[in-house]
Amino acid sequence: MLNKILSLPLEQKIGQLFFIGIAGTEFDDAARALIEEIRPAGICLFARNIREAANTRKLLDSIRDASPVAPFLSLDQEGGLVDRLRRLIEPMPPANALKTPEQAARLAQITAEVLRILGFNMDFAPVVDVVTEERGKFSNGLFSRAYGKSKEEVFEFSSLYLDALQAGGILGSIKHFPGLGATEVDSHEELPVVKLDFEEFEATDLYPYKEFFLIEQAHAVMIAHAAFPNLDLQERDQNGKLLPSSLSFNFTTKLLRTRLGFDGLALTDDLEMGAILKNYGIGEACKMAVNAGQDQLLICNDQNAIREGYRAVLDSVKKGEIEESRVDKSLQRIASVKNLMHPPLDFDAERLDELSKEISDLKAQIK
Repeated sequence: MLNKILSLPLEQKIGQLFFIGIAGTEFDDAARALIEEIRPAGICLFARNIREAANTRKLLDSIRDASPVAPFLSLDQEGGLVDRLRRLIEPMPPANALKTPEQAARLAQITAEVLRILGFNMDFAPVVDVVTEERGKFSNGLFSRAYGKSKEEVFEFSSLYLDALQAGGILGSIKHFPGLGATEVDSHEELPVVKLDFEEFEATDLYPYKEFFLIEQAHAVMIAHAAFPNLDLQERDQNGKLLPSSLSFNFTTKLLRTRLGFDGLALTDDLEMGAILKNYGIGEACKMAVNAGQDQLLICNDQNAIREGYRAVLDSVKKGEIEESRVDKSLQRIASVKNLMHPPLDFDAERLDELSKEISDLKAQIK
């Protein structure tokens, strides 16, 4: 895989830095043209793309067949509020409804099998943000998405979830680094300013990541759009504004890579979120993210934004504003994780019905 990716022409190498969305439920001319132009490393589907099981499998098979390098095929399938499959199978319970780590593992087992039948090979889950009782009062959209009520419970539940998910053939991605549990706003709308002191940040929010990296269980980490003004790591942009962690060299490279020793995939959260677009153009944000040390740039909605971001990074590499060695380092990580991908299972509508019943049984256990 590595030799194949490193031998690509520059235009396709840059495409491997992008994780994109498409508009609809069909692999139509617009979707084909976008993929042939960008040649992205991955595609993320949303509820807008997922209406019927057999059609979803056909869509993912078509994307796979049209990609010169085997793609990541992902979605955000957490359960509860973030459930992209609710039109296809019984809605999955949210993380905070699970009473035992074993229930989290069972949910992950079911999720993995469902996803592989549908044609996916990756899931942007689990959430490892620490939402304590006190933090649960904030309106940040995370309350039902978090496991347990302590840092230890978060790691215990999410570790078993990730282990079961990956044992079932679906790559996971823990999120949202370096921790959104103490945010008071939703980063989909504006930049969260997390006013934690170093002691609480170190002891609580980094705890799950340090534990995951110690056992080398996580292969991918999604980095949040957030600012931490009380931490020495916090940077400001050229206009003096607090720089989001997703665009920050200090958080992405100094903290995640150097200090915590993580050498898997670093992915941005969706760069079309309000926290980014209100302060940076998509092209500038993409360039900043690459120079910060990000391996994959998520742009999940606007096809014009995808093209603009791609061209901005490509032009910057050609001009020497981004070193090609910086790109090649990310390509090495991308290739390494792609080597861990599993092929889809045979499509089986009856098995999906059985798994839907198993979700119902799990929900009955946790009532």
